[in-house]
Amino acid sequence: MGIEIVTFGCRLNTYEAEIMKREAESAGLGAGDRQAIVFNTCAVTAEAVRQARQQIRRARRDNPAARIVVTGCAAQTEPARFAEMAEVDAVIGNDEKLTSEAYRALPDFGVSAEEKVRVNDIMSVTETAGHMVDAIEGRARAIVQIQNGCDHRCTFCIIPYGRGNSRSVPMGAAVDQVKRLVDAGYNEVVLSGVDMTSWGADLPGRSRLGDLVQAILKHVPDLPRLRLSSIDSVEADAALVDAIGSERRLMPHLHLSLQAGDDMILKRMKRRHSRDDAIGFCAEMRSRRPDIVFGADIIAGFPTESEAMFENSLKLVDECGLTFLHVFPFSPREGTPAARMPQLPKAVIKTRAARLRAAGEVAHAGHLTRRIGTRQSVLVERDGIGRCEDFTLCRIDRGLPDTIVAATIVGVEEGSLAGRADAGADAPAEPAPAL
Repeated sequence: MGIEIVTFGCRLNTYEAEIMKREAESAGLGAGDRQAIVFNTCAVTAEAVRQARQQIRRARRDNPAARIVVTGCAAQTEPARFAEMAEVDAVIGNDEKLTSEAYRALPDFGVSAEEKVRVNDIMSVTETAGHMVDAIEGRARAIVQIQNGCDHRCTFCIIPYGRGNSRSVPMGAAVDQVKRLVDAGYNEVVLSGVDMTSWGADLPGRSRLGDLVQAILKHVPDLPRLRLSSIDSVEADAALVDAIGSERRLMPHLHLSLQAGDDMILKRMKRRHSRDDAIGFCAEMRSRRPDIVFGADIIAGFPTESEAMFENSLKLVDECGLTFLHVFPFSPREGTPAARMPQLPKAVIKTRAARLRAAGEVAHAGHLTRRIGTRQSVLVERDGIGRCEDFTLCRIDRGLPDTIVAATIVGVEEGSLAGRADAGADAPAEPAPAL
């Protein structure tokens, strides 16, 4: 019957889903006439956990004979909650989910809630090595996990308890993986991690993320596009800043973990940057790379947030020049310090989240308008849709999937750019040149 992986949350989960499927298949899960459904959960918000539980119930109704396994961050932090669900056959941890042994050792159907759980102490995991894939099926870009876990303890965040402490993939292994992906035909590779700017701190020599980026660009000269996922701007090292400013193959798009724009709220979050740090970083990066575009995570309605404090976060959209806004209504996670702080009414949180999203929509619309008439390099993904170097979505009139096409932006269509490809875009695919 086969295996279905249902993934929630971040790019790292998306990447790991490929490894999970490979390891589960090698263990024989889903073989024969019994389907297996593996839920790879997210624990960032209570809503993410609720959605996972809802989909698990629906999956059982639709597939009464299937074997249902739950893993991921929510399973790591709340194993008993999932094990108590009658629909769930087994719960395995975030480290175990990447090994075939875990799937071979799954308990039989119908065991007790206690016997369902196979979750270890994630804080005891000391390595992130090479659960690496040679390709991510059906995608124009590939994700390479270079780091996992987090050593910081932001007061709102449950993720360190789901992912463990920070661990880095050695530089050589990461470079080799990028080489394999380029050899497999990928034109863009995205470096990903839970706290990516902490990469290297646990490795001999204590290299920094900028060192790894520069090594990849040097040793994989045929890679057309290298992209970074979310970074913590205050941890950006000098080599990374230099690479962003000088390396054209490093894409001009940074997604920043800002979370708030008020200094008091940032302190209560236990963040490591100030409002001025965020604004200054964006200004410096824009001076070095004028075409750079910023996205950011911002939390609306953090405990004790006054209207004036919220306004500081709202103004950050313009002051940092943010284009892609990812807004999280504050959601208390049991076991975190923020869950014990004075909470705001849910209606206030909802309203503030809506105001932030509205500001983000205005900023994004302005960004799209300013791109009309420009010439962009578009990585075509599927069905005439691709991404510009700055990660802006572009609908393009022609161009083969998984190729990079030069196009002129002629308008805005359904919240994305509309591009007209240069002549020859439908020619047979050839290896994309370095940009």
